[in-house]
This record gives sequence, C-alpha cells and structure tokens, in this order.
Amino acid sequence: MSDLTKLTLSDARAKLMSKEISAVELTQAHVEAVEAAVPLNAYVTPTFEKALDMAKASDERIAKGEAGSLEGLPLGIKDLFCTEGVRTTACSNILDEFTPTYESTVTSNLWRDGAVMLGKLNNDEFAMGSSNETSRFGPCINPWKASGSDADLVPGGSSGGSSTAVAAHLALGATATDTGGSIRQPASFTGTVGLKPTYGRCSRWGITAFASSLDQAGPITRSVRDAAIMLTSMSGHDAKDTTSVDIAVPDFEAALTGDIRGLKVGIPKEYRIEGMSTEIEKLWSDGIDWLKSAGAEIVNVSLPHTKYALPAYYIVAPAEASSNLARYDGVRYGLRVTGDNITEMYEKTRAAGFGDEVRRRILIGTYVLSAGYYDAYYIKAQKVRTLIAQDFAEAYKQVDVLLTPTTPTAAFAIGEKIDDPLSMYLNDVFTVPVNLAGLPGISIPAGLSSEGLPLGLQLIGRTFDEETLLRVAGVLEEAAGFNAEPSTWWRNK
Repeated sequence: MSDLTKLTLSDARAKLMSKEISAVELTQAHVEAVEAAVPLNAYVTPTFEKALDMAKASDERIAKGEAGSLEGLPLGIKDLFCTEGVRTTACSNILDEFTPTYESTVTSNLWRDGAVMLGKLNNDEFAMGSSNETSRFGPCINPWKASGSDADLVPGGSSGGSSTAVAAHLALGATATDTGGSIRQPASFTGTVGLKPTYGRCSRWGITAFASSLDQAGPITRSVRDAAIMLTSMSGHDAKDTTSVDIAVPDFEAALTGDIRGLKVGIPKEYRIEGMSTEIEKLWSDGIDWLKSAGAEIVNVSLPHTKYALPAYYIVAPAEASSNLARYDGVRYGLRVTGDNITEMYEKTRAAGFGDEVRRRILIGTYVLSAGYYDAYYIKAQKVRTLIAQDFAEAYKQVDVLLTPTTPTAAFAIGEKIDDPLSMYLNDVFTVPVNLAGLPGISIPAGLSSEGLPLGLQLIGRTFDEETLLRVAGVLEEAAGFNAEPSTWWRNK
C-alpha cells in the first residue's frame, strides 16, 4: 500500500498545498489501492479515468493559486448519490443501468471545491439494511478480521462500501447517508469516524430516497478533523430541497479547539440496555472518564421514550419507503419486465427488481398506511416520535451533548443475521432515536473488542450545533488514541 493512501484527508490537503505531492500522484495511489482490493467489493462502479482527469485539473488550479477547499482529494461516493454521466443504481436491480443526467447537490458541492471522484461505493439496496448484505452487487466485506478467525465480517450498513473504503485506505473520505444509523453504525464496525448532521443541514436533492423525513447525508472519514472539513463542503441551503434549512454554514474545522472545559455531557440511563456486553459498558465508562478528565461535567439524564424508538422507526421508515419506491414501476427509467398489460408489467418489474429486504419494508409500509391501520400504527408512531424529540429537548436544557455507545456489539459475520430481521434491526437501537429527532450524531472509534474488532462511542448534539458536537468529538478522539489498523489480508486473495 502506498504511503500516500495512509494520509488523512487533512494531511493530504497540506501536502498538496505545499506542492510536496501532486493530485495525480495522490489519485493514482488510490486507484492502485482500489484495484488491489477487489475482494472487499467496496466499489461497484470505479471511475478511474474520470478521477485522473479531475486530478489533473486540480493540479492546474493549485499551480494557478485557485485551489478549492478539497482540491485534489480523492473521495468515494455512495451509490445512492446521483452522479452525472456515471451509473447510479442504489445497488438495486430495479434501477438497472440508470445513468443520471444531473448531479446531486452534495456531490456538486464537493466537485465545486475540487474533490476527485474515485467511483461509486457499495450499499444495502435502497439503503435498507444494517450489514451491506442486501446489495445487488453482493456484500461488501469489512477489512477487519476477528482474532484467530478468517471469517468475513460485515462492514455495517447501509453505508458499508463507504466505511470499508475509508478503513481500508481506498479513499481519503466518503459520502454516506444515515436514515437510522447508516453512517454511525458502519463507522463503529470499521474503526472510522461517521458524522450524521442535523436533518436539513445537507441537501437531499439528487439522493435516492428511502425515508424522506429521516434521510440525511454525511461523511465517513478517518479523523474528526476530516469529517469537519468534508461537512463544511457538503452543507448549504438548496432551493431544490424543501427540507434544506437556510442557515449559514460555519467553518466546522475551526470548531476543533480542543477545549471542552465547563461543557456538560449527558449520560442517558435508558441506553444501558439489558444484555449489553461488559466491554461496551467499560468503553462507555472510559469515555465518561476521558471527557471528565478534559474538564467536562458529567450529568445523568433520562430519555424515557427511548424504548419505543425502534418500533416507531420501523413503522415510519417503511411507510415512507412504500411511498417513495412506488415510482419504480418500469415506465420511465430503470428495469422493465414486459407483460400482457400494464398491471402485469408493474408486477413483474417490481418482483424482479426489488430484493427481499426492500419487499419486506414495502409490505410493512403499505400495511401501516392502509385504511383501518393508518391511525392505529402510523399516526401513533408519529406521536411517539414527537415524544422522543421532546425527551431530547428536555435533556438539552441540562447538557450540551450526550454520550452513548454507537452499537451494542462489534461487527458480526456475513450471513450470521441476514435471516433474522429482528436481530438485524436491533443493531440500530442506539442510533435510531437521533434520526427520529432530527439531531446530529457522530461515532468515534474508541477501542477494540476482546476479538480485536473496533468499537465506537456516539456523541449526540443539539439541532444545528455540529460545532459543539465536533469540538467534543475531537477531544474524545484524542483521549481514546485509537490508531489500530486492519491487516491487508485482501491483497493475498
């Protein structure tokens, strides 16, 4: 592996600006790394020629003194983001070989600032999954291995390709999306940093929709500083997205002062769930001690409706998915399986185009929205969602951020939970409430399990207060001192 791929995004930026390296050299090193990592199945549509052309243009802008904030930095893009002229499938058969004629707002912002696109990354089909096993392209593989085992592990989901690409040094950073934890959970499983911004901070325009009131784009990176740099570029008001909030975008990197003296950190008692492993408990306790030592005040808080978050989420999200995915019918774009009439074409196209997990969620969503069940399920779930948001609002009257585990376990083996949807859904127990309340959250790698696998801690912030969230995350990252790396076993495959 080239030393250039070991750089953080911020370190690579410094070397590019000092002309110590060129964007073409940096991009070529990443192209070679991706080519050597095919067994991981992180990239589903590489764009190497385009990447090198973009890198060459970056070098020309750097030479002229016209560099953008991400100039020449190679990134991976989750296959949920529309990219002009580059296949975008949401990793579903129903979109076939769909190639957009337009660019998502988030990726447009990245290219505006000079970033380089290495290709499209694997994800669960339509972002529905917690393990990246529902993709039409097959599962993405976690670069980490458990001690004494050669079993392939999941990289988390739905943004498994993004987390694997960053953890395995196949990109300096990656775009991802988070509907119920799909940035933070994969980050925890792969020893990376995953930042889910406040709902409305990043435009959803041009991102394939799963659940419109929950989806939010964010970055996966190898450091908190890198996450701050990417978020600054990805954010901003977009008139094309009615849920995009028209507020100024701070310089998030400038928020990393390293000083959290006097800040209050809340510890929600409801996150101490039955059956939590002792190593997760210890990591959480270590995190509390680290922040306390840095000058923060620890405050116990209560979020009483937390126990209802998962059932509420798995009503609201499938309901919105059922509505959003109705557009995929074989008429306008994507897969079309012909029949004797239009109804038969719809049926055959959707049967051939959607995988099992997507069908499951469409059926659940259609059921809870149907006559006679709408009030009993969907309206009740929305009321519970309001109560969950009110719990957080009450907690933030006492504290500045909350500290919790990110996931209840470390990464598990591929195939271990795919036939047990309930067990799979429980992976999101610590992350789902954040989406229901529209809050920002970040996962920071903080330790290793007894099997040598990464474990993450989650910080949850106030609405549109990513600056405080990142400031605390930077201190937590430094205290944890996580510097473990996966082996490069895939090079021998």
